[in-house]
Amino acid sequence: MVIKNTIIKILISFGIISFSLISINSYALAEGLDELPTELQAAYVGADQPINGGMLRDFKAKNSAPWTIGYASSYTGNTWRAASAKFLAETLIPQAVEAGLVKEVITLQSDLKDAVQIQQIRQLVDQGVDAIFLCCSNPTALNQTIKYAYDRGVPVFSFSGYVTAPEAFSASANYVTGGYDIAKAIAEKIGGKGNVLLVSGIAGFSSSDSFDVGALKALSEYPNIKLVGTVQGMWTDSVAQTEVQKFLATHPAKLDAIIAQSPAENGVLQAMLQSGRPMVPISVSGEMGAVCYWRNNPDWIDAGFMVWPPAGEIYIAWNMMLRTLQGQGPKINAVMRPVLKFTHDQVMARVPADCNTADPLWFEPKVEDWFPKPMADAMVLRPADPFTWKPE
Repeated sequence: MVIKNTIIKILISFGIISFSLISINSYALAEGLDELPTELQAAYVGADQPINGGMLRDFKAKNSAPWTIGYASSYTGNTWRAASAKFLAETLIPQAVEAGLVKEVITLQSDLKDAVQIQQIRQLVDQGVDAIFLCCSNPTALNQTIKYAYDRGVPVFSFSGYVTAPEAFSASANYVTGGYDIAKAIAEKIGGKGNVLLVSGIAGFSSSDSFDVGALKALSEYPNIKLVGTVQGMWTDSVAQTEVQKFLATHPAKLDAIIAQSPAENGVLQAMLQSGRPMVPISVSGEMGAVCYWRNNPDWIDAGFMVWPPAGEIYIAWNMMLRTLQGQGPKINAVMRPVLKFTHDQVMARVPADCNTADPLWFEPKVEDWFPKPMADAMVLRPADPFTWKPE
């Protein structure tokens, strides 16, 4: 306990974490976490998900490469899913096939229905896949099915949201700190006072709920800020636009800022532009349309935050899945990394003046910057480059 408290004090003193955020959840060095470099441990502070040594440290694949992979996708209907699917199809799969690591990827869609996703995971296991990855699911609904897969030699990897099954591996940024940092930046932008609307994601999904925990924590630190409403944007611009338009139509009082879970800011921006009201600060997390508006209106917000870049998030899960199948042994049950702040200067360097405020593409880091090789190596017991790895 003395060592744990010392680490907390060091992280606070260097500004890596804030003391106020620690109160969201008590900090403890779980099994395996103390094996990570201190700078990586910092990303787990304040997380609201189970962190432990996991059950894949000594995992051995039931078959040799090339492997058949199952993708139990829960949804396809937003810009984020389109971007991650494009990166998977055009980069990750061809790269792994060429390296002789993957034979094929079987993709199934469940349209946000837990029961369907459960059935599809079981179907993939029974078809003989070697591993399964999935995205943004309910944190508890899949647990028995994940155990079903694990018991049959099929590890499950969740990205951009965690699951609580002890047999699974989760990969993401720390969404609690992401929500906190984004809400705090918006609160500071409006001078610590005013009326704020929260555009949430999908209630009950781990990444959405975690983001809201952090955002509400930040807003609670500003007594002169009033949360005047919360709407569910469903991580879909058209839905977010409609919900914000309905809110504005029924709430004529002044609105000072909007905190939005991405992908939603394009839709929220369009709702404000069409409302006839003065523009207010809206949080930006990577959708190119909103980034474009900021590019040409530099005083709109002070910073953007990459919380879940689509290519970067799926890359973490894919990389860790390959390493696990190769027997590299994850030290703990989750990769977490900090959110990545970006500036107007960075936007100016990459986005042209004739950009489009309805652009559905994403402003995001290179995947190697989101999940660098030294970080990936530090996450496993027996590190090796997945693409030069040779079975023993």
